[in-house]
Amino acid sequence: MGRGPSKHRPVFHVAVLAAGFVSGGLLTQVARRFLPAGAVKEFLTTGVTPAVGPLPIDLVILKFAIGPVALDVSLLSLLGVLIAYLIARSLF
Repeated sequence: MGRGPSKHRPVFHVAVLAAGFVSGGLLTQVARRFLPAGAVKEFLTTGVTPAVGPLPIDLVILKFAIGPVALDVSLLSLLGVLIAYLIARSLF
């Protein structure tokens, strides 16, 4: 029985999202470094950065904190996710 694109495991979707955000983050950093100052650079590289943490965990004999964890989302990072999705869809 063949599996359609919507039948992929959640791990596949998470891997595509992760690859997209990494490649989009790389595009964002390249644009921040090499594009000349102006409206286009501001539009492409301005991002929203939601953050969570730090989350303290106390297990009586062990105390530690997780975080803060933040995600920098810009237009180029979303473009990276779209490109990763299109590549994954054409391959699988």
